[in-house]
Amino acid sequence: MATDPLLRQGPDSTDLVLRAGPAGPAWNVLTSAGSALFIPLVLGVPTLLVAFGMAVAGARASTVFVVVGVIAGLEYLLGWLALAFGRARDILRVEFAPAGVPASLRLVRAAGPDDWLPVDTLREVRLTHEVVEPYQGDRKPAVSTLALELVLRGGRERLAPLPFGGDPQRLADELEALLGPAAVVVELRTERSTRDRPQPNSGWTSGGSASANSGGG
Repeated sequence: MATDPLLRQGPDSTDLVLRAGPAGPAWNVLTSAGSALFIPLVLGVPTLLVAFGMAVAGARASTVFVVVGVIAGLEYLLGWLALAFGRARDILRVEFAPAGVPASLRLVRAAGPDDWLPVDTLREVRLTHEVVEPYQGDRKPAVSTLALELVLRGGRERLAPLPFGGDPQRLADELEALLGPAAVVVELRTERSTRDRPQPNSGWTSGGSASANSGGG
């Protein structure tokens, strides 16, 4: 379930919530089951080619249906496992404890929470706010996303851009107030561009965008 990234304070921890919803292996597997239904549809062309080849070779219709059903079932099961494993590392939230002046943190992934780490393991939080604005005469609204990168001791954790309709500067200020005592740097960068104008149907196409970067936090 999508949600704007936000900082939420609870009795025991302050959480940077990136995606709403519970975490755990069972929940991760269940939420991947629905998406896996599209995999047999995506792979429908090669499956139909197998069925066509069997029909040309003289196979009975009942045999063709059984083989196609088995192939589709295997595609679904393998796709389900692939999606579940792929989502297992997705970060849902970052927990900082205790709530006031955190001394430790942990990443909560779709498959469940990682181990607690000292807060000084986190060196920097980088927020990238990207705004794609409409060109003149475009009726589509601007699109705003927020990407997160956690610079940890010995590695990095990157989160793909998420839809964002809030105030990125406020989020950056809240993170800075929370993590400042632990000497964690919070960096906010804003990138703006203009949506490409559709080109008329001709023998060639071209496109471009105007962008500007600003930093703060």
